[in-house]
Amino acid sequence: MFSFTRKQFTMLVVFTAIVLTMPIWLSPLGAAYPGLMQKFVIYAIFAIGFNILFGLTGYLSFGHAAFLGVGSYTAVWSFKLLSMDMIPALFFAVIFAGIFALFIGYFSLRRSGIYFSILTLAFAQMSYSLAYSVLTPITNGETGLLIARDDPRAIDTMLGVGQSTSGMPMPSLMGFDLTGYSGFYICALVLIVCFFVSQKIFASPFGMALRCIKSNQTRMMYTGFNTKPYMLTAFVISGMFAGLAGGLLAVTDPIAGAERMKWTESGNLVLMTILGGVGTLVGPVIGAWLIKYFENIFSAINTNMLNSFFEFLPDGFQSVMVTVMSKFVGEGWHLTLGLVFVLIVVFLPGGLVEGTERLMRRFRRSSDKPRSSVSSAASEERS
Repeated sequence: MFSFTRKQFTMLVVFTAIVLTMPIWLSPLGAAYPGLMQKFVIYAIFAIGFNILFGLTGYLSFGHAAFLGVGSYTAVWSFKLLSMDMIPALFFAVIFAGIFALFIGYFSLRRSGIYFSILTLAFAQMSYSLAYSVLTPITNGETGLLIARDDPRAIDTMLGVGQSTSGMPMPSLMGFDLTGYSGFYICALVLIVCFFVSQKIFASPFGMALRCIKSNQTRMMYTGFNTKPYMLTAFVISGMFAGLAGGLLAVTDPIAGAERMKWTESGNLVLMTILGGVGTLVGPVIGAWLIKYFENIFSAINTNMLNSFFEFLPDGFQSVMVTVMSKFVGEGWHLTLGLVFVLIVVFLPGGLVEGTERLMRRFRRSSDKPRSSVSSAASEERS
């Protein structure tokens, strides 16, 4: 479990350093806010889990937002009934999301291809409708599930853990506050652990079997290999990652709403994975960070900021540039994201990670050519 190759250990160390130094390198990009960085980290966990299913088996699910919502609802109910500590909340969020994924996966994996995707989408939409209008005693409908000061919280009451006399109770970790940078670093440590688990799954015989399913499932079945338990296990693990992300969303903002189960959340998850690179370890993380950056930073750019940015231009050119660029920022940030997605799918079908690897290979080849020419010239002189 804890044995590493040199490449795996280097990747884990570099990834850990990048995550822990996010407040430093995100500051020039205007995104070094604890709340925003928590979103970066949480949705990276969401994408890592989805990549275990989609990246390794090739089964595209449009219903993973349902597990995100189940994790959020479970965590908030844990805060209401048991304790404001995040450990029980995350534990039950992962367990209940895994059970729900087992139920959905058992029926959805009876089909493959587009039929599997449609089944997962149907289950997700049913879950959204149930949370929004039918199961209102459990989900509180469109208002969302909130914590209250008079909630029972049996474990806190039994241990004599009191709440402050003013304000609403907030989640904690064994008494430590989770607001600000402390909350971000707790989520960051969870992301690093999830990345480590994903590394081990990718390098394990189980991960190899999932890759074989993606390559040629029919051939594996003809050789007598039962693929259904492997696919169902991958589906459940992926759902548990989504439940963990939903629980962390409830930890950072103790509210659970049906909007987290909408199909658009599942669609964003697919975009994250494709943009970064399907089947790669760091690709989904990069895709999640990119989309969340567009969603939170590009959407906040307005005409006043554009005017100040292009103030060095003459008045006529300034107004033209502001008019054109305003269509791609602010409320039009989806247009920019759509163009980026089209460019990556057309020119880099493997995602940003594959594009980076191509550039590195081309750079190595160009650097090797002068060496080879020098060595050939030296050999000719000797001859």
